[in-house]
Amino acid sequence: MALFNSATTEHHRMNTNPYVGMWVTADRNIRHELLANGRYVEARGKRERAYLGRYVVTGNHIDYWDDSGFTADGDFVDGVLHHAGMILYRDK
Repeated sequence: MALFNSATTEHHRMNTNPYVGMWVTADRNIRHELLANGRYVEARGKRERAYLGRYVVTGNHIDYWDDSGFTADGDFVDGVLHHAGMILYRDK
């Protein structure tokens, strides 16, 4: 019998999230990096670390908990991230 712990669950989640990577607005002003460890870093203009926090993806939906206390969410639709009134595309 296998025992599952938080490290095992974290490892599984890190290896199964298809949305990990950099997401950007068309003008590249907003750069939103989803890290494999469930954290995100959002850059705005010249502010490289404007927002930091954690996220969880469930299906095509994403929930965010920013380190400063606010929450947000979004949806992935046809390979595009719709988040807080913004449209972000996977960075090439």
